[in-house]
Amino acid sequence: MKTTRLAAASAAALGLLLATGCTTDTPTDDEATSAGESDSGSSSEWFVQADYDEQLAQRDIEPEGDPNTPWLQAISPEWIDTSEFAREGGDATVCFSNASISNPWRVTGWITMQQQVEVLQESGDIGEFRSSDAGDDDDQQISDIQAFVASGDCDAIIISPSTTATLTPAVETACESGVPVIVFDRGVNTDCAVTFIHPIGGYAFGADAAEFLVDNLEPGSTVLALRILPGVDVLEHRWTAAEQIFGDSELEILGDEFTGGDAAEIKNIVTQYLQRGDVDGIWMDAGDGAVAAIEAFEDAGKPYPVMSGEDELSFMRKWDETGMTALAPVYSNFQWRTPIIAATMILAGEEVPAEWILPQDPITEAELADYLERNADMPSLHYAKFGGEDLPGFPDAWRDR
Repeated sequence: MKTTRLAAASAAALGLLLATGCTTDTPTDDEATSAGESDSGSSSEWFVQADYDEQLAQRDIEPEGDPNTPWLQAISPEWIDTSEFAREGGDATVCFSNASISNPWRVTGWITMQQQVEVLQESGDIGEFRSSDAGDDDDQQISDIQAFVASGDCDAIIISPSTTATLTPAVETACESGVPVIVFDRGVNTDCAVTFIHPIGGYAFGADAAEFLVDNLEPGSTVLALRILPGVDVLEHRWTAAEQIFGDSELEILGDEFTGGDAAEIKNIVTQYLQRGDVDGIWMDAGDGAVAAIEAFEDAGKPYPVMSGEDELSFMRKWDETGMTALAPVYSNFQWRTPIIAATMILAGEEVPAEWILPQDPITEAELADYLERNADMPSLHYAKFGGEDLPGFPDAWRDR
């Protein structure tokens, strides 16, 4: 069944969250509860109990498909008929509206997508590939989508939305054109797309990280949460999931701070908290700047924290170098291959999942050495689970970015 539950917030909630500023002051008790707690115990309007429960359960479901091609696996798929979109010939024009390539995760994925496109062009499965980059500007992405629709040249339109609520009307406009639409990565408040492709989701990511800290810290230990920015569904879900796990634990949460993913700001925030007292654990909603957080402990002469980062190599290499207790939650970067493949399947009239849920497994200490060896020649800002080792451009396309 199609679902928009990954994008459940209202426009009003989005506006409130976007107005929230970053602070390096420890929140007071009144500030911590000012947003109003829901019945679930979460202070965020982004939390949906049923979706949280579903995603946590999906972590234990064996995906359908070959584990050697995880970008083609699917968790509990409902396969739908796409015969209405079938077309003859392999000269289809596939158009892609990208939110941005403004962070290393998106750069890694974009390279992977382009490599997958080349393979499908060489095999004759698609013809022209057109792409636009909105630079994280909602208005620009709306304009990009409208231009694709108005051109009448696109046989399929792939959209990775910049934000949730604002991009919904543009996605609906694309659907109304009669061209098959594929949404991936971030959700929107409509189920009009033929398929919505994503890993399990933000709740699973946030819970993996929070559970790791609870399991590896003593009761009464302190945890600092570092967040990139508000208003993006998968990021908001990561934090609301962590709130649930931490709320049932005996850990003390010092604060949750927005960093913009800026390394200097991350280091500054962590340093100020360390000047006030001990920080035993670091929870992050994404790995950008994780090394800067670790360096703040080194500069302060403090023991390394128990920490969750992400599968970005800079963090994983620092983890290996220091021997710290850590986990790399994953928002599977190999998902950037799936929309292109899905487009060819739809244009061939083949069944696809209405909601294509990809596996999302964190990298543990036991797997660290293996993933570092596999990616030994890759730059620090590369993501270990990019899933492109079998593509012709490997490793040069990613190494020489």
